[in-house]
Amino acid sequence: MRRGTAATALVASLALAATACGGSDSGGDKASGPVTITWWDTSNATNEAPTYQALVKRFEKANPDIKVKYVNVPFDQAQNKFDTAAGSKGAPDVLRAEVGWTPAFAKKSYLLPLDGTDALADKDKFQPSLIKQAQFDGKTYGAPLVTDTLALVYNKDLFKKAGIGQAPATWSDLKADAAKIKSKTGVDGYWGSAQGYYAQPFLYGEGTDTVDASAKKITIGSPEAKKGLTAWQGLFDGKGLHKADGTADAYAHIQDAFVNGKVAAIIQGPWEITNFYKGSAFKDKANLGIATVPAGSTGKPGAPTGGHNLSVYAGSDKAHQDASLTFVKWMTSASTQEQIALKNSTLPTRADAYTTQVTADPGIAGYQKVLAAARPRPELPEYSSLWAPLDTELPKVAGGKESLDQGIGNAQTAFAKLVPDFSK
Repeated sequence: MRRGTAATALVASLALAATACGGSDSGGDKASGPVTITWWDTSNATNEAPTYQALVKRFEKANPDIKVKYVNVPFDQAQNKFDTAAGSKGAPDVLRAEVGWTPAFAKKSYLLPLDGTDALADKDKFQPSLIKQAQFDGKTYGAPLVTDTLALVYNKDLFKKAGIGQAPATWSDLKADAAKIKSKTGVDGYWGSAQGYYAQPFLYGEGTDTVDASAKKITIGSPEAKKGLTAWQGLFDGKGLHKADGTADAYAHIQDAFVNGKVAAIIQGPWEITNFYKGSAFKDKANLGIATVPAGSTGKPGAPTGGHNLSVYAGSDKAHQDASLTFVKWMTSASTQEQIALKNSTLPTRADAYTTQVTADPGIAGYQKVLAAARPRPELPEYSSLWAPLDTELPKVAGGKESLDQGIGNAQTAFAKLVPDFSK
């Protein structure tokens, strides 16, 4: 569930014509025999996709009049590929879309409003903030499939050896704990990420964000944002704090160090639960600690809400849309979400899917508890794209290649181009 997109080449767009069915092979509104819909699944091909492939077979057995052409599309390519395909009337009937993509595609009229359809027949069962996050201009364009957020994940054994009995409540507590862990165990206490997405909790902890969508104002340069990013920057230098990794493989380096007990704590999401357990430090799953991200000076912690919706392509004909709506309803039902959680250790989007069997997984149970501190993204199609400038500037700041003021200034300039009608 890495964030970001890759550029779409002409070759990729040509290849889409062979894999997408949408409006290209539907043959009008009349269907003879089973209707075949195409689903682009953007889940991890190794850890998650097999579960979805098995569910497709179960769906087809339960709905013999509908066939599903399953296509696993790499997450970092899917947004641009769908954008290209939808623009040429050849998109898949159903897309597993990262929540930030939903309003962007809805603004372009690529998605079918789901209000009042079978897909959202259980609308009241979903977490309200996730429905709100799937809306644009008063309409709902996605059915929440899985959700996520960020948490402080930590090695309980290393914390215990350092004499620390609970997770840090503030960023300053985390800094102090890191020093204790280093002194008592020789292991670094914390390793932070220089990616923009992982800096969000530091902004939320000061009561701000990259932008104020309702006021149409860029706020990354506000005093509150600078205070939050100053706290973020301070966690790359000090006793027990790992220096910033500016390499292309930084994410993998941080993850590997944590799961193998080489660092005591990181900020991470539930999409890594299955990989946590593969590391030597968490062969005993009970050693994995999961806590709400530390708070800033406001005393209120906060982390971004992520996840994926299932959306239906507006360019498909009625027969394919109806079949797609049936598929989306089935895939987002409580029983199906339970099966997904049990197999993939991902978080359901509805309370009735958190069964006793699901919450027996300490990773899921831990992340479920921190969801209360997750903040839904604003109804702004460009919002997710704002992380790209931060991904460019923050590694330079963390690595000492430019000052925080320079990084913030450069980000402001980039934001102004992405949301030109916003004031500074």
